Amino acid sequence: MRIVLLGPPGAGKGTQAQIIAGKLGVPAISTGDIFRANVSGQTDLGKQVKTYLDAGNLVPDEITVAMVKDRLAEADAESGFLLDGFPRSIPQAEQLRDSLTDLGQELDRVLELVVDEDELVRRLSGRRMIVDGKEVQRDDDKPETVRHRLHVYREQTAPVAGFYEGEGLLARIDAIGEIEEVTSRALRALGVDGNGEAGQPAAV
Repeated sequence: MRIVLLGPPGAGKGTQAQIIAGKLGVPAISTGDIFRANVSGQTDLGKQVKTYLDAGNLVPDEITVAMVKDRLAEADAESGFLLDGFPRSIPQAEQLRDSLTDLGQELDRVLELVVDEDELVRRLSGRRMIVDGKEVQRDDDKPETVRHRLHVYREQTAPVAGFYEGEGLLARIDAIGEIEEVTSRALRALGVDGNGEAGQPAAV
């Protein structure tokens, strides 16, 4: 299966991506991993990315999408993949669709993890780290910072869900509850059982 997993910060995307991909036997792919692989491997695209990152600039969509396309063309992604947190904008979603068409592929499903904003703030602002033997809160996990991050997500990335809903691909998943419960809901939406065996997609 070829899947995109969307969701705001704190929704548990990274955790669910690894579990769901493992159940399906496909690679979980994030743009962060792709960026690091290209930069450390000093590929042509990686060198371009490093130039932008070193200057403190955003990497242009066309370079990001080109790297994703290269990754999806690798052998382990032939039978499927799970894209974690990409695309982040409608232009990226459109370019991804074109790239998959070039590869003779198309998405099967887009899952959006849905969590109430107050719960997201509680989760993220509750995180702590140890510094000099003391438990402290990271600056980017303070409630006001978390709410700003969520605002940015709603403005920039949440419309991607609407784009995929228009394509008939979107399934919204209640992401509140135990990790196993959320995984089970996601697998039902994909039409697979707990062992990754195909069945009939659940109505969502």
